[in-house]
Amino acid sequence: MAHVSTYRENCRKCSRLARHLTSSKKRYPAYHCKPVAAFGDQRAQLLVVGLAPGLHGANATGRPFTGDHAGILLYQTLYKFGFSSRPSSESSNDSLQLKNCRITNAVKCLPPANKPTTEEIRNCNGYLHNELKLLEPASVVLALGKIAHDAVLRALALKLSRYPFAHGERHSIGYQLHLLDSYHCSRYNTQTRRLTQEQFEAVFSQAVSLLAEA
Repeated sequence: MAHVSTYRENCRKCSRLARHLTSSKKRYPAYHCKPVAAFGDQRAQLLVVGLAPGLHGANATGRPFTGDHAGILLYQTLYKFGFSSRPSSESSNDSLQLKNCRITNAVKCLPPANKPTTEEIRNCNGYLHNELKLLEPASVVLALGKIAHDAVLRALALKLSRYPFAHGERHSIGYQLHLLDSYHCSRYNTQTRRLTQEQFEAVFSQAVSLLAEA
């Protein structure tokens, strides 16, 4: 398989994000404070796409959805459905391994107030495009939230209006891929019960069924 760039540790395409990482490193010297690479199986058939690293989560640990509240439900569910070797991700040095699953973000750098700009999302879109192209036909892309959903569509040069975001919705998209939508497993969504454990697991059940059909 030809090498494609899915991540650059020294990427500085977005000046605002680069400044924010520098500022964060001064405040938290032990933190990762760099672009966060995807984590998981290189040949995975399930690609989970989140929004961006959290200040005390992936920005601290260097692993997506690790160290903050958003990862609690995600890793529990991955474990329940056989995609993870452990039900929780504690640090980049623990023994957790993903099975047939890979986790990435629409934006690989920590954004101020967890809100990347449209330009920043577009600047990072090339990396996501390359990650999507590495997927085998009939793979499943799980978008956590509308920003991730839109980023996947942009990465494949698809019209957003043709594939509206809705929790539990499934779309057939380019490269023979399936796009599944879920509300983001953020603290706000889970504590307000906009996203329940049952709703989240129902989306993963869809993913498992699609992969079984393939």
